[in-house]
Amino acid sequence: MAGAAADPREAAFQASIDAERSVEPRDWMPERYRATLIRQIAQHAHSEIIGMQPEGNWITRAPSLRRKAILLAKVQDEAGHGLYLYSAAETLGVSRSELVEMLQTGRQKYSSIFNYPTLTWADVGTIGWLVDGAAITNQLALTKTSYGPYARAMVRICREESFHQRQGFELLAQLSRGTPAQRAMAQDAVDRWWWPSLMMFGPPDGSSPNSAQSMKWKIKRVSNDELRQRFVDMTVPQAQALGLTLPDPELNWNESSGHYDFGPIDWDEFAKVLNGDGPCNAERIRVRREADSGGAWVREAARAWAAKHSHPAAGDAA
Repeated sequence: MAGAAADPREAAFQASIDAERSVEPRDWMPERYRATLIRQIAQHAHSEIIGMQPEGNWITRAPSLRRKAILLAKVQDEAGHGLYLYSAAETLGVSRSELVEMLQTGRQKYSSIFNYPTLTWADVGTIGWLVDGAAITNQLALTKTSYGPYARAMVRICREESFHQRQGFELLAQLSRGTPAQRAMAQDAVDRWWWPSLMMFGPPDGSSPNSAQSMKWKIKRVSNDELRQRFVDMTVPQAQALGLTLPDPELNWNESSGHYDFGPIDWDEFAKVLNGDGPCNAERIRVRREADSGGAWVREAARAWAAKHSHPAAGDAA
């Protein structure tokens, strides 16, 4: 029996994408498009929620009230980003409880960067500068992604991430101009976070079976390698302004390309960490599960209150 004819709706859908029209929740979309978005948005949301942990454990150890207030605001922003993104995913027909369950059972991933430990106070600044700087580079492109709710969520997230990147740079600037011990602490943090930050953009172009289709659907607008290069080109002058050294002896300006060349990335390490064998993978999921179970009573109380007040008795009406 001959294969089924191609669904004409798919051709119309692609034509709409090519014409730069936004896809909205009620629009027809191919199931693969929906599944790809759910996977990507969920991974992004999970990363925001797990990403609260590396810095959150420094809130009680911040060196001043000002630094504590800044860090509290940042961690709160990350919780909000997770909320926006889970809400965007829910418009695709998946529930937040399903997504949380998939995170906690390892069926969905989050960014490998959050499986590294924060060993010193300088790590807080380095995460703001490098990790959030890498996130902004990636997320600015996502403000033009083809799915409307995701694109709109990214607009606000990028504004807040810009603040995070600036506060990280400012923190490192103070440390790098401080005592020799403070400067050494800042340099050590940069040495440890530089390569994992480059890994945040994902594997090299051509190595992912989903990347080409995501680009065709305009879920992704810019390739992994191009985003990584943008980040390197942006970050090298900032490191020079800080007086800190990026840990790559092959990092050099290339006159012919108009970009910085940089050394090879350890993709074996990336795969190892992403697949659950990083320094903090088990701890991150354990803390997430404990937080989920510890907050169960709040969710139950909220549901009970909603059930009681959703259908008021006739005598209660004004």
